[in-house]
Amino acid sequence: MSDSYARSTDHGQPRIIAVANQKGGVGKTTTAINLATALAACGKRVLVVDLDPQGNASTGLGVERGDRKTGAYEMLIDQVPIAEATRPTNVPNMWIVPTTPDLAGAEIELIDLERREYRLRDALAKKPLSYDFILIDCPPSLTLLTLNAMVAADCVLVPLQCEFYALEGLSQLIKTIERVKHKLNPVLEIQGVVLTMFDKRSSLNEQVASDVRQHFGDKVYDTAIPRNVRIAEAPSYGMPALLYDIRCAGSQAYILLASEVLKREQGRTGRSLLNAA
Repeated sequence: MSDSYARSTDHGQPRIIAVANQKGGVGKTTTAINLATALAACGKRVLVVDLDPQGNASTGLGVERGDRKTGAYEMLIDQVPIAEATRPTNVPNMWIVPTTPDLAGAEIELIDLERREYRLRDALAKKPLSYDFILIDCPPSLTLLTLNAMVAADCVLVPLQCEFYALEGLSQLIKTIERVKHKLNPVLEIQGVVLTMFDKRSSLNEQVASDVRQHFGDKVYDTAIPRNVRIAEAPSYGMPALLYDIRCAGSQAYILLASEVLKREQGRTGRSLLNAA
């Protein structure tokens, strides 16, 4: 990695966003890598931390399984410096801490470690970071890995599939975020909720979207991510949809989402994790 990694940004600490939902199959990883790509295309320096043992974010950004020697597991468990766990992607301005095979066993190992909920936060706090945004792709369940992400993060971005049980699952996630805020990370907030796999031809999708907006108001982004074949195809080629087909409806939606995220984040910087408790 280049020496530029070690330089801190002139405008403050990076904003750390955990992309999380306790329910699987909601477009969480797809949102993490495509939002990160769109932010990088806007000239922002972005790091993706793949904290999901399934490793889909690493695969979707073209990191072959056999090429993952050092990554999230080594950073959390062995306390390898983040610079050693980070590698560039094919997207300009974007880097990744990939998932390595051992991450699947990290849950058990974390239980007996000191500061088990703070391992990621501590790893990010060891030196100033030169990113504008750090996006953490969380596992699709409430685990110690998810807790590590929420403790390290400034905010949570929630992808929400437009389906019948969406509101119930979101309510559970919000309770989790409130518990983490109360006990472990007092600055944690919801950055926003993004509706995914949206089909405007479906009356059920429209009803769910209406219900979510009614309950959570301006926390819900205006942009909804549509069901899109090109988004589904892109990971098999090891690239984000924005590189695979920037003109498709899904890619265009993520560009609009990035614009909304940047608007909400305007003038804000992440808190310093250096010397954090």
